Amino acid sequence: MSSQLNNQNRINAGFDRAAGTYDEYAVLQRKVAEEMLERLQVIKISPSYVIDVGCGTGFCTRQLHKIWSRAHILGIDLAAGMVHQASAQKGWFSKQAYCQADAAFLPVGDAAIDIVFSNLMLQWCEPLAVFTEFRRVLNDNGLLMFSSFGPDTLKELRQAWAAIDDRPHVIDFADMHDHGDALLQVGFREPVMDADRFTLTYSDVLGLLRDLHGIGSRNTMAGRRTGLMGRDVVHRLEQAYRQFADNEQRLPASYEVVYGHAWSGGRQIATHQQGTVHKNIDLLRPPQ
Repeated sequence: MSSQLNNQNRINAGFDRAAGTYDEYAVLQRKVAEEMLERLQVIKISPSYVIDVGCGTGFCTRQLHKIWSRAHILGIDLAAGMVHQASAQKGWFSKQAYCQADAAFLPVGDAAIDIVFSNLMLQWCEPLAVFTEFRRVLNDNGLLMFSSFGPDTLKELRQAWAAIDDRPHVIDFADMHDHGDALLQVGFREPVMDADRFTLTYSDVLGLLRDLHGIGSRNTMAGRRTGLMGRDVVHRLEQAYRQFADNEQRLPASYEVVYGHAWSGGRQIATHQQGTVHKNIDLLRPPQ
């Protein structure tokens, strides 16, 4: 079994276990989803077939169905638990459907899809392989719209861990320009990229770790620390993280969210200017 398959299995297992708690903890993911859905309002298109790749518990899939009620909407996720949660929330007569599949091996025919939508999934994949698959399934006038995390995501956590050991703890997130280059490489036209910056705040480092586990995020990298963290490690991590505390002793967790869209043909849509915007989300939670 290849190391890549092992890694995908670990990612799958993490999100599968978190399916029941995901909606409780996915505050940032919901904010980004709402921004993505708002951006869709400027698109003058009436799709017949839409796929939501990395659909999780189906929030975006359901919203896409509200926007295009006559379209066939397919939610796809690697984790069976997420697909089960999403399927349980769809209406009896809805044109939504859900299936378990890898984003790099979609169960869809060539040029069969009008819109590929993907919210905060790409960071768990090999982007070039996934973009290649997205280009395969989109028709000649198809639209790809996605979001992902950028390299400044969880920078405080990365630095705090670096003060404790030299093992990898936070994955390396791709830059938005790398995503743009990859889109061009696989045949997309005129990709447009921009980014927002969010800061979530916590009363202690365990609150941040609890949220990451609650959405299914796990350290799957080779050379990672294995086993449960002892009290001593948690204490040292808390002390290292305290260097970033604000005047009210809240701990920030930075997220850089990259947005991208591209057409498989020559069409373009109005969009935000390239650049970054900083936003704060107060997720202060008391110690438990």
